[in-house]
Amino acid sequence: MLVATAQLAVRNKSPEAFRTISEVASDLDVPQHVLRFWESRFAQVRPIKRAGGRRYYRPEDVDLLRGIRALLYSEGYTIKGVQKLLRERGLRYVAEVGRGNTVAEPDMSEPELSDAVPEDISVDVVHLGRVPQTLEEEERVRLEILLAELLRLKNRLRAAAYRRA
Repeated sequence: MLVATAQLAVRNKSPEAFRTISEVASDLDVPQHVLRFWESRFAQVRPIKRAGGRRYYRPEDVDLLRGIRALLYSEGYTIKGVQKLLRERGLRYVAEVGRGNTVAEPDMSEPELSDAVPEDISVDVVHLGRVPQTLEEEERVRLEILLAELLRLKNRLRAAAYRRA
């Protein structure tokens, strides 16, 4: 119900209007804690914070987040790979990837040991910005970590295939 309400609110807003974290999370189809996590990993993501810490995202913030999402989830980049792309190509390039106006090249950098998924889930739970309250929530966190590792492996396979070609 909350997701449907956020989607309706986004459709009724002007393209230049600021968005709340729930609206952006709904629009990008990611949980709110993922947006907060990305904010901690990508200094370029800087929503406006009002009283009580409520976040408001500008249209350019949403475009950047859409690009980050596309690179991580669709293109198989690691967080370090997206950070490198932001340094080398800039915000506009990543935002254009999110708009579908450009295609990102495969990330040829080798994942570092720090990219490995730790055995102890409590380490990653802190990085996700929340502590699971239920067994079901803990399982979801483990699945999110597993998905991130699978995307890293997909990226390594793509890089190996690119080197052979």
